[in-house]
Amino acid sequence: EKTSFWMETLRETPMTSAPQEALVSSSTAPMPPVVDFTWKSPDGLTLSGCEWPSAKPVSDEAASPIPVLCLPGLSRNTRDFNEIARFLQTCGHRVIALDYRGRGKSDWDPDWRNYALTVEDKDIDAAIAELGLDRFAVLGTSRGGLHALAMGLRYPASRMAAVIFNDIGPHIEMRAIHRIAATLGHYMKCASHEDVAANLEHTLGYQFPAFGKADWLKLAGQLASEQDGHVMMDYDPALAHQLASLDDATPTPDLWPLYEKLTDRPVLVLRGEHSDLLSPETCRRMTDNHPNATAKTIPGQGHAPVLWDGETHKTISDFLKSV
Repeated sequence: EKTSFWMETLRETPMTSAPQEALVSSSTAPMPPVVDFTWKSPDGLTLSGCEWPSAKPVSDEAASPIPVLCLPGLSRNTRDFNEIARFLQTCGHRVIALDYRGRGKSDWDPDWRNYALTVEDKDIDAAIAELGLDRFAVLGTSRGGLHALAMGLRYPASRMAAVIFNDIGPHIEMRAIHRIAATLGHYMKCASHEDVAANLEHTLGYQFPAFGKADWLKLAGQLASEQDGHVMMDYDPALAHQLASLDDATPTPDLWPLYEKLTDRPVLVLRGEHSDLLSPETCRRMTDNHPNATAKTIPGQGHAPVLWDGETHKTISDFLKSV
């Protein structure tokens, strides 16, 4: 039963890194506005996402930069991708980010057992169909990368043409899962974003030593929003039930067979220098066992890199140009 837990639902929590100056587009043309959209899950929930339309429409669709589907971490939402999405938009990519059920603007599920990878898989497939995505790349942060692993079984390289793993791989360090389990569902309500920022710095500061006060406040704005006079974390606290039964005897899943299914398409692995979830050894094995995989360490950051800085933007953009 505990083994099936891993294949159905793993969790992830907020983390950050030392931001640098982001690259600025030389274009002075106004960017197309971000579009909020909704779609229906197979079981009837209303789910939410954001789209950043391409800023450089091309008449020949085959020559257009590949669309990018962004999948967030377990308790995270589409706002995590604001910076990288805006940058890729200026490069001509259509960028789409999804809120899983129970996160962001999506409906909460009355049954917490449905906060599982196997249920979310169907939600993602429904969104892909609704959006008419034919060929695309996936940028998956933490839990989003687990979804990308599973999607390799459902989408051939002619559809899901490339994958970017943001601090996630086929092997997950259990100490990170225990750390996440200890905080998930706690500190849900605060008086201000400053209080949220202080909580984040207290729990994650050792993984993001270069973060300043403004950075923690920016991260807080991604994770929480004002509701009824309070600042609330933007996820259903019932998510915590998914990790409640974990203990040291819980086996680590073997997800390497899923990773092997991706050897027919390019892969980029981003790892936070101070990550406790994706080890250097796992990262190295991911590149050694794949004919077209590259890895990049994000200095000064932990789990998971925030994707704010210009160097990371360029790494991702250059990788997508090869797809």
